[in-house]
Amino acid sequence: MNREVEIHVVDTLAEIPADDWNRLAGDNPFVRHAFLAALQDTGCAVRRTGWRPHHLLLMRGSTLAGAMPLYLKSHSRGEYVFDHAWADAFERHGLRYYPKALSAVPFSPVTGPRLIAADHEDRVLLARGAIELTRQMELSSLHVLFPHAQDVAALKDAGYMLREGVQFHWENLPGDGYASFDAFLATMSHDKRKKVKQDRRRVTEAGVTYTWLRGAQIDESALDFFYDCYDNTYREHWNAPYLTREFFGRIHAEAPDSILLVIAEADGARLACALNMIGGDTMYGRYWGTREFVSGLHFETCYMQGIAYCIEHGLARFEGGAQGVHKMSRGLLPTPTWSAHWIADQRFAHAIAEFLDAETEAMDHHIVELEAHTPFRKKT
Repeated sequence: MNREVEIHVVDTLAEIPADDWNRLAGDNPFVRHAFLAALQDTGCAVRRTGWRPHHLLLMRGSTLAGAMPLYLKSHSRGEYVFDHAWADAFERHGLRYYPKALSAVPFSPVTGPRLIAADHEDRVLLARGAIELTRQMELSSLHVLFPHAQDVAALKDAGYMLREGVQFHWENLPGDGYASFDAFLATMSHDKRKKVKQDRRRVTEAGVTYTWLRGAQIDESALDFFYDCYDNTYREHWNAPYLTREFFGRIHAEAPDSILLVIAEADGARLACALNMIGGDTMYGRYWGTREFVSGLHFETCYMQGIAYCIEHGLARFEGGAQGVHKMSRGLLPTPTWSAHWIADQRFAHAIAEFLDAETEAMDHHIVELEAHTPFRKKT
């Protein structure tokens, strides 16, 4: 390893100046100092919840040259890349899978920087440093979830195995973007455009109207309403929510412009809400909830209103979150995502590598099949 470089491990971001971290992290809101620190400081991603912070720092003298958000995980919840079968295989052979090392943004299946550095060489150093830490701690494995393309290249060079997934993202027209929402709809095939208009009409006929609130426009009552909706969504599925009301209040206080609330109202009362995160030219759909069922409400609140906001404000893309082939009919198209994995036991590493080769081939075919069913009119 480069003699000028030292890699340190820290269990909190409190001792790292936010400006130093953000200088490397860029505008992705999920890896900025405020977001990651809030997850820990509000008790959401801590040892008690199975997310023990163990972040890597790449130092050149006293200068922070790179960083890698890293956690020791005692389970696989809140990750959205599923390795439960791998954990079961370890257990059946009498081996311990947990704790494992994980580089990810807790509870956020959003592509972004994981090897936070200025160049490829430093990203490779971070990736190799994480492997060395995993060896020293005698952990079963190391996983990097939803890395940027530049990180994928460094992880591959460092000897990680790659795993492909798919999400559904919307993209604005290059240049000035769509002139209007109607202009966007005009690019869709007749059947898909008709279906979108029918769904939107049902929501309108139910008396639903929308308000967009961003930054300083969001007050405590709006945050309280959002959190009631968010909490209710989890409770309906018999789960406790991952994130606390305190966490969202902290993010709003420290990075207010990163939050957009889409609030649906009917008969003078708030009905449903979606929370989106914004960073740079991209919006990320994250959470939603409602107080009652209205046909078409989910699609309108979570997707169509998000696309409309991006068009009106000139944002380049809208990432609709994990999973959901149904999003294609709303104009969100299949986009490959990646994760990277290093397994300490070579017997399991070989077996997992064979599995990933077969899975990636199947995923490639799946994405090609999805692309054949684009909702947009064929170009002549």
